[in-house]
Amino acid sequence: MYRIRRAHSTDLETLVAFTVEGARDAVGEERDVDAVRRGVHAGLEDPTVATYWVVESTDHQVVGSTSVVTEWSDWHGGYYWWVQSMFIVPEHRGGGLVDLLLDELADAARAGGALDLRLYVHNENQRALEAYRRCGFSEAPYVIMTRPLEGD
Repeated sequence: MYRIRRAHSTDLETLVAFTVEGARDAVGEERDVDAVRRGVHAGLEDPTVATYWVVESTDHQVVGSTSVVTEWSDWHGGYYWWVQSMFIVPEHRGGGLVDLLLDELADAARAGGALDLRLYVHNENQRALEAYRRCGFSEAPYVIMTRPLEGD
């Protein structure tokens, strides 16, 4: 019923819209559309920045997407794949697309020699937390900390 494929440049505006809507859904925040467009475009042009996948329905409509960035681990001598920007169009939620998409990423990660899949999710986004737990993710013993650089 659905097909997952690597995204290409013609998916740019859809991926931008999904990323903006995903931020709104997940944490109620608006994103600078031009900054998001620059970010997605960079990943589409250079797979060392990010790799995007999209989910197509049988009528070739893009109804979901995600991206992956990699992080080198000197402790383990390999790459972690970080899942980012997961978005499913609301009308297609609840039908197993998150599972399908994450299984596809897991297969690609295994084939690419990755150590594991990782992701971060806003701690108030209960819907996402439940979906990721259902798909085999568990909480890691780390706290993500940030240091803003503007005005530093």
